Parts: sequence; C-alpha cells; structure tokens
Amino acid sequence: MAITTSFGLLVGCASNGEQAGTSAGSASGSTSGKQVTLKVEVFDRGNSPAGMTVTNNLVTKWVQEQFGNPNNIKLEFIPVPRAQEVDKLNVLMASGDAPDIVFTYDPNVVYKYVQQGGLMDLGKLIDANGANLKSYLGADTLSYGKFDGVQYAIPAKRVYLGKYSSMIRQDWLDKLGLPVPKSTDEVYNTLKAFKEKNPGGSGTIPLGLSLAPASIEPIIWPFIKKTSDEERYTSMQLLGSGDRPTLMPGHKEGVKFLNKLFNEGLVSPDFALDKDKKKLQQDVMTGKVGMYAEDAGQSYGTAPDIIGILQKNDANAKVTPIDPYTNEEGKHAKPGYQPAGMYIMIPKTSQNGEAAIKYLNWMAQKDVLNRLTNGDEGKNYTLQDGIPVLKTDEDTKNLLYNAGDMRLVSNGLDLGDKDKNLKAMALAVPEALRKDAAIAYQNGLADGIPPLRFDRPIQAEVKYGKVLQDKYDELIVKSMMAKPADFDKAYDAALKDYLASGGEEIKKERTEAYKAMKK
Repeated sequence: MAITTSFGLLVGCASNGEQAGTSAGSASGSTSGKQVTLKVEVFDRGNSPAGMTVTNNLVTKWVQEQFGNPNNIKLEFIPVPRAQEVDKLNVLMASGDAPDIVFTYDPNVVYKYVQQGGLMDLGKLIDANGANLKSYLGADTLSYGKFDGVQYAIPAKRVYLGKYSSMIRQDWLDKLGLPVPKSTDEVYNTLKAFKEKNPGGSGTIPLGLSLAPASIEPIIWPFIKKTSDEERYTSMQLLGSGDRPTLMPGHKEGVKFLNKLFNEGLVSPDFALDKDKKKLQQDVMTGKVGMYAEDAGQSYGTAPDIIGILQKNDANAKVTPIDPYTNEEGKHAKPGYQPAGMYIMIPKTSQNGEAAIKYLNWMAQKDVLNRLTNGDEGKNYTLQDGIPVLKTDEDTKNLLYNAGDMRLVSNGLDLGDKDKNLKAMALAVPEALRKDAAIAYQNGLADGIPPLRFDRPIQAEVKYGKVLQDKYDELIVKSMMAKPADFDKAYDAALKDYLASGGEEIKKERTEAYKAMKK
C-alpha cells in the first residue's frame, strides 16, 4: 500500500457552499413540536469583552436567532478551557455528560473514544442531513475523520497550513545597528547583543519563550537532520495534534542549543511555568522581549492585540516578522499542518445526533461562514477586490473576538484560492500592519514540513500520547535548565524515561506499520 502524506492546500469550496432547502428555517430540529436543547462545546480562552462570555455574546445570540429559533432548537454552549481541553473533554466523556457536539485537535484522542465505543457513527446522518458539509469539506478532508473505515468525526477544513512565525523588535536592531538575523547563528549573536546592551531596560528578555510548541518547535526543527522516509516514519511520534521529532537525528542538538540559551540568560527565565503563552504575551506587550516565535500571525490578532498594546505602551516600538532559524541546507525548516483541522464528534450518549449534524450543515453554507467570520457587510467589513476587509471599531472587535471558535467547520474563511486566502488574512489586520502580516503568514508556510500520515492509527500513540506529551515537556525543561556540564546526563535520563513510558512501544509499532505500508 502506498504511503500517504498530508501535502498541499485544499481546493476551494464549491460554488457557494449552499444547497436548495438549507436556509435557516429549513433544518428542522424537532418534528414532534417539542423543543430540542442542543449542547455545543466552545473553547474558553479567557478573552471575552466586558459584559460578555463565550456562552453568551453577540454571536451566540445571532446563532440562536438564525438557526435555533426557526428550528425549535435551544442552543446551549458549554465552555471548556482551551489550555485544558483534552483533560476536560476526557472528564465529560467519562461522566456521560458530554455536550452533543465536542471536538479536539488530537486524532489519538478521537481514536481512544472510538475504541471505547463512545462515539456515534456519523455516516448515515451526514448522508441524510449533511449535503452542505459534504460539498464544503470534500471527500479528502472528510476522510481524516474515518477510523476503522467508519466516519466517527467531521474534520474542519484547515485553510492555512502554516504553523509558526517569528518576530523581532526592529527598533532594537536599529538602535544597536544590527542587521535582521537570517540564520540560527545570527540569532544567537543578536540575542547576545540584546542581553549586553539591554535595549528594553533592566528587564530585557532577549528571546521570549514559553513551554508551548509555538516557542520550542521553531528552534528545534531546523536541527533535525535530513534522513530517509523510513527513519522519518519510524522515529517521528504523533503527540497531540502534531509530529514530534523526539527520536530523530538532531533533536538532542536542538535541545542543547536551548540549554545554551537558557544558561546564558538569553530566554524567559520562567518559561517552564508558561504553557498557555500568556506570560510571554504579557512580556511582549510590556516591551521586555526582543524576539519570539508564535502561532503564525498571532501578533496581528485582537485577542489580545499584541502589537497594538505594545505600541500603546511604547510609541516607538516596531515589530518585524522574520524567518531566521536555518537547517543544514540553509532552509527554514518548520512543521506544518495537515489540511484537516479540529475533529468534531458526537458522543454516543447524545440524543440529538440529527440536530447536531443539521447545525453543522447549516454552518457550512457560504453566507453563514462569512457572517461568523466577518459580521455584516457595511457594518463590520467592506469588500476590496471581492475580499472582506474588517473594520477596526470596538463593535466589530467585540462581535468577532472568538470567531474562529464559533466557526467549527472551517479553520479560516476559504475563498477558494490560496493567494486570495493569504491576502484575506493580511487584510483582516489594521492597515498599517498588513504588509508585515502578509510576510508573517508567508514565513509560516516557507519550507514547511507536512505531517506524516499512516493508513491506520498507531495504537501505542493512542495509549501513551497524553502521558508522553507531559514527558516531552519534562525532557525539554530538565534538559534546558541543566548546567551545561550536566546536559548529556539530564537529556539522556529524560529520554530514557520517555522511552520507558511508551515512546519505545510507539517506535516499534510505527516500524511495523511502515513495513506493512511498503508491501
């Protein structure tokens, strides 16, 4: 069987994502006249505007009016902290009290629920009530939601496949007469200069760092050596929603570089306590950080408005997007996303499977996706060459602050063309920042490495994935914080613990799965 890898962007959505008879009033929620209560998970990031919550805001009210009321469905949104989503979801699923619609980015979590018999088979429900879903997502994206040949999940369409981008204080570089770093060695020299000259004052942090993948992976991945397909498939390990190169040649050298940065005082001293990036973002916004990596383009968002708040605190602050870390070939290697985003599921305990699919099917219409993403034309956005351009007033920000979390079936608004999508992403930020935002998004795609995809789930990853995510974080923290002379001892001990905790079983099973695919 041929090896499949998640290459490329998805094709654009069909003509308009709509079908006759799928307007707001046509997706009947109850044929008996009794109102249905549909419970829907929603991420809580702690960023709601004053007077609003993720369960009660302008968009939840609009969804109720446009979909719920006409269909005799009462929507109830169940908040789940974003940083604890898997732990909270596990509790809800185990208790039998999970919402009718739940989701995760971790395919191993999905398959665990499949094996436990906890998920509803969605195949017939989609055939009967999901024409818009099938048209918008397409067979390729939907295939990511099939486990053991059964459609147990609906993957959201991921429009943009870039993961990370890096940023630097251009005004600090100008002040010190330094060029923009274009290689890992130049990054190190720049950070040393930031520490020596303290352009941010006594609290200067040359490289802002958290324990989140967005901080760590952009630094480690360029150290990974080019190797055979077989070694990549057998040595990578899928933890959470992304491949980890823990056992790949070069990983240890990448962590050793982080150890060097930590011991020379070039990174955030309390990075190990910052898993949700909030401390890093606060340090950036208060002008302490010289350079940092993030989820691509995050600095140009509104929740929080990182660059906007920074420039309010320091009118002279200027942040420039860069792509500085390089591998042995001079490329800016970094992981990318697969073309499927979050996995949307309906627990078997749900009594409202039909209503849940109809809700998602309603959402998959072009006009609904546009409204969830951009609000109302004229009031919240204007059109520029057919691309929505958001207004920057507070009313628009308050309306759309969690647009991505409400628009379940699409990670980003798909305009049907890669270049248009990138342009639309840049046009979504304030005009003065659009040129830089476009560069940041391009940087996120440059030299991206798509995730590997086996033709079946790896059972050991399902079994040990959550434990090994924690073990991997321990490896990073213990290895980084060790004295340079003790680095090898600390790293090797942490890796031994990682392997004994399931990493070795994953490698063995991936090796067997690779051999089976080559037959």
